[in-house]
Amino acid sequence: MNILQVSTADRGGGAEGSARNLFLTYRQRGHGSWLAVGRKYGDDPDVFELPRVRPPGPRGALFGGLAHWVRDREGRLPGARRLARMLDRLADSRRWRTWAAGREEFDFPGTERLLDLPPQRPDLVHCHNLHGWYFDLRVLPALSAKVPVILNLRDAWLLTGHCAYPCDCPRWGAGCGQCPDLERYPGVRRDATAANRLVKADIFARSRLYVTAPAQWLLDAARATILPAVEYRLIPNGIDLGVFRPGDTQAARAKLDLPTDAPLVLFAASSQRNVYKDPETMFATMRQVAASRPDACFVCLGQAVPPRELTGVRVIAAPFQRDPQVVADYYRAADVFVHTARAEAFGKTTTEAMACGTPVVATAVGGLPEQIEDGKSGFLAPLGDAAAHAAAVIRLLDDPTLRCACAEAASQRGEQYGLERQADAFLAWYGEILG
Repeated sequence: MNILQVSTADRGGGAEGSARNLFLTYRQRGHGSWLAVGRKYGDDPDVFELPRVRPPGPRGALFGGLAHWVRDREGRLPGARRLARMLDRLADSRRWRTWAAGREEFDFPGTERLLDLPPQRPDLVHCHNLHGWYFDLRVLPALSAKVPVILNLRDAWLLTGHCAYPCDCPRWGAGCGQCPDLERYPGVRRDATAANRLVKADIFARSRLYVTAPAQWLLDAARATILPAVEYRLIPNGIDLGVFRPGDTQAARAKLDLPTDAPLVLFAASSQRNVYKDPETMFATMRQVAASRPDACFVCLGQAVPPRELTGVRVIAAPFQRDPQVVADYYRAADVFVHTARAEAFGKTTTEAMACGTPVVATAVGGLPEQIEDGKSGFLAPLGDAAAHAAAVIRLLDDPTLRCACAEAASQRGEQYGLERQADAFLAWYGEILG
């Protein structure tokens, strides 16, 4: 088969990493496999960046050229991504008016060239995250009339008036409007959320789409709201079980220069501005665990500097790691992995941790209860309840027998989420669709 996937970028974790893993796996199996992205960072010849069409005229040349200059310096210039988006809006008066009115931005003409990017015409198009200011949803009706189009839900953005996760807001199910948090990613300037959602509903109603999600809750939400499909298919995300697998805890600690004689609790740290990851509950959990177990050491993976909220707590701040082998060593080094999320479509980090034989304590939101067997492979805690998270961590640290049993169950559970199994499921479904 010739398979074209669409994703935000060709590097990163989460949805970007999952799309890239599938792209590479399909190619290794001999299929025509290509990846179209909003932003290309690598040099793989089978990855194509969607063209950014510069608006005509001196305004487009000036601000469009500046946006291109800034975008090329992403990673070296602070705030480059946000600044480039603003310059793109200044280059095109239509986009500026759309943004100022609170409408979602779909004016990316390069999307119309999608099928012309690969050297051969794809048999189908598999779309992952389509938010990220690079894809025009309005092409879906015409695109899906030419080739089968799969929408892979990575969050709830396609179902809402602007946000990736509505969290505890009930308005999205009834049509949005009167949005309580316009800044929640992807943010909008004014409350046009009801109109935004109607635009999406109209696009989907005129399209012929196949819809998949990694968790049942998200698939049920699509079916119950504005996203009709020819077929819905549940296919969980996959991880590389050749990388994420159990190993020697002490060897991993020695390799990472971590304490070998202390209980070690691992957190995937995140920006305090990331409302979906709930850092406040994470910090409160750490403080409460430290009060009961002052010998415990906490590793915040992805946090270069310990925040002030953790003064007096034994914290090791480890910078973000791109190498999955190193990430796997951190999981193997830990006694417990903790994930305090306010929203989670699937929870890739929790499956990685379980596959490494590390018990997980996580919030019972989104797809996490579908992965973690409460009391067996780990423990689930209520949203925002630091005391419940801390109690579960302390229980695992205080009871080595329970921790070993959970580690064994976690390893067995994690083995069910292999990348090869995910690729098999998608390829079988592609065959059904094309057949």
